This record gives sequence, structure tokens and C-alpha cells, in this order.
Amino acid sequence: MTKNLYLLLVGLCLATATFAQKNQPINIITYNIRLNVASDGINAWPNRKDNVKALVRFYDADILCVQEALPEQFDDLLANSNFDVVGVGRDDGKRKGEFSAVYFNKDRFVKKDGGTFWLSTTPDVPSKGWDAALNRICSWVKLYDKANKKEFLVFNTHYDHVGVQARIESAKLLKRKIQEIAPTLPVVFTGDLNVTPETEAIATIKSFLIDTKDVSVEPPYGPTGTFNAFKWDSPLKDKIDYIFVNKAFKVQKFAVLSDSKEQRYYSDHLPVFVRLYF
Repeated sequence: MTKNLYLLLVGLCLATATFAQKNQPINIITYNIRLNVASDGINAWPNRKDNVKALVRFYDADILCVQEALPEQFDDLLANSNFDVVGVGRDDGKRKGEFSAVYFNKDRFVKKDGGTFWLSTTPDVPSKGWDAALNRICSWVKLYDKANKKEFLVFNTHYDHVGVQARIESAKLLKRKIQEIAPTLPVVFTGDLNVTPETEAIATIKSFLIDTKDVSVEPPYGPTGTFNAFKWDSPLKDKIDYIFVNKAFKVQKFAVLSDSKEQRYYSDHLPVFVRLYF
């Protein structure tokens, strides 16, 4: 090997290593963890929580977005973890009701801003919107990534399970709010949207954000559907849980994770996982 060729190869290796150091991936999971109700029996939260936490650790989640977390579940996910968290209960804006919380690796990310708004015509106060059966919220956080030296935002929500119009109007509200809060920065939007991809509520989101499944560099992994109803033999056809991004991100991997133990899923939804690069 000539000296010039050797130096060229060394230079390329150093450049690649430098790029890798400056552009570290971000692993994100969105997960409807199913609220804690005793009537779920063997599938109640106390029998699942260790498996949920083990899954999050195994997949090295830098950011975890959850839906349906009651206060004790909100606390359980935070305990003995390297996470900090943003989120409030949807019923009083404090600790009452379900959370749509965003957990983030506190060693890597610095919180710059954050908040919660309600999916209603009065988004600044606890409220129920349109034909929704329940209060619904979106919690968000602006983070500084110390590894990549960049700021970005994460929004996490849970659309109503009954109100068709509420889901349509919620999507319109979210489009306005995301564009107001994050007009120029990279954006991640996650949630249990309770609608399948062909609906108007999804079309509104796709008018300004990208479904990570559609642009994953590596082929999407796992089943199509994300709702299993705690049934081991579920056909897993309906996709209702999503991760969207804007064009500031490259999606390397997308997966619907069907992890289980003793023929039981860890929730009545499957988690969605993505690996992103700026």
C-alpha cells in the first residue's frame, strides 16, 4: 500500500468516526401501557410493570412516550431509571387522571421547555372537546441533545376512543399547536391516535409530518397492527399507534415490537420503536 493511499484510508476512517460521534442515533418508543385496573386480572399493571420496564431498557430507549398512565404507573416508570419526565394528569392538570407523558434520558438531554394542552376548544384548561367521551391531552417537551448539540421537540398524545369529530378536530388543533410551538425545529410526534392510516385524522397530520414507517431506511419490522386487546391470537391488523417526524430527521429503523412472556403481551397495545438521526 502506498503512503498516500494509506493516509487517505486513515483520513476516511477518522472522518467516519467523527461523523458517528457527532450524529448519535435517538431511540424512541411510544407505548399505550394500559391503565391499571384490577379487573384485568392476570394482565393488571402489577403483573406487567416489570416486563414493560425491562422492554424499555432492552431497546435502549432514549425517549419513552406513554399513554394511559395513571399516577402510580407514571411513578413506576420513573423509579430506578435514568429518566426525567414531562406530563400531567388530564383531569386536573396535576396528578388526577391519565398521563400522556414523555420520559427522556436525563444524562443525555436537557429540558429547555415543556407543557401540556387539552384537545378541545379551550386547550389551556382541563376540558373535553367536541364529541369526545373523555378529557384528552398532549404533553410536549423541548430538549437539548448534548450528544448531537441540537434542540428538538417531542409531542405525545392520545386521541379519544369514541368521538369521530373529536379525532378530526384534535388533529387540526395539533397541527396548529405544533407549528406554533415548533415552527423551525426538528419535531417528533407520537401517540395512540385510535384511528387507522386511511382516516382524515391521519391525513391532517401527514399534511405536515411524515409517518416514520413510510420512510424507514431499513424495512419496517414486526406486525402491521398495534392493538392486541391482551389476546395472544390477535390478528394484529389495525395500526392505531404512530410516530411522526418532520424532515429534520432520518428514520433508520421502524418496528412494532411484539415482545411477550408466557404467551401474554405486556399491554393491550404493542409498542412502536424508531431509531432516528438528525
